[in-house]
Amino acid sequence: MKNTRRSFIQLAGMAAAGAIILPQAACKTAAMGTDKAMGAAMGNPSLNDFGIQLYTLRDVIPNDPKGTLKQLASYGFNQIEGYDGKQGMFWDMGHKNFKSYISDLGLDMVSSHVNINKDFEIKAGQAAEIGMKYLICPYIGPQKSMDAWKKVTDRFNECGEICRKNGIRFAYHNHAYSFKAFSGQIPHDFIMENTDPATVDHEMDIYWVVTGGADPIEYLKKYPNRFRLCHVKDRMKNAGDERTATCTLGTGIIDFPSILKVAQENGMKYYIMEQERYDNTTPMDCAKAGADYLKKIKFA
Repeated sequence: MKNTRRSFIQLAGMAAAGAIILPQAACKTAAMGTDKAMGAAMGNPSLNDFGIQLYTLRDVIPNDPKGTLKQLASYGFNQIEGYDGKQGMFWDMGHKNFKSYISDLGLDMVSSHVNINKDFEIKAGQAAEIGMKYLICPYIGPQKSMDAWKKVTDRFNECGEICRKNGIRFAYHNHAYSFKAFSGQIPHDFIMENTDPATVDHEMDIYWVVTGGADPIEYLKKYPNRFRLCHVKDRMKNAGDERTATCTLGTGIIDFPSILKVAQENGMKYYIMEQERYDNTTPMDCAKAGADYLKKIKFA
């Protein structure tokens, strides 16, 4: 089975987003990942725990979930983030059997992207039973009015309350569209300011913040302790199409050592790599390269 990000989003019952081109200013302010900066910030491991979004392995994991997870553990990942695909976030194993299997591998499922409009309370209960920390909305799409954005934040607050009652947390994963000015406002600021910090956290996809023309460091400082998870996903040099611009972690333009240092200082708890495009390599090779990169990050 071969899923694309767009098909996953459609499976989750969400609208598609339009293409957005990264302004040059964003590269200069938020994503100047130079070899010099990398060399200054690499050294002994400082990320004791890091994970991978299983969507990275969407082309291989459906055929062999157990074997894929075992291989990921061998690369050094100790956390995973799921997604709500055709086999469910527990890959047809059932949540308790899935938990047992990954625990034996030394893996912890900290979160999962899910369709928040289908069986959300059931998913929250299952997640809580196996010790997951988060259920996450992966995508909502650009809205046509501020009233529509208000409905979005109302739904997020509802999901946050459902998760609270089950002893877990809810979060929203951003894309580029929410950083584009709309009706005199930046939708992402509206989302941050109209979701309840007591029940709603946020997962910063650093790639999509940069692609949207914003500065991840500015947002981490502006909203401390609101971004509790992040996607560590790199962006190609001289990339054009935002949907095919992701690349092997550590080979692109984003200065992760600097960004993740600020993230750690402002309440970040979970660092999760993701990749959506493979260039002359395999998903598993990309996963291994990502793990090797994350092991080396040192916060200067």
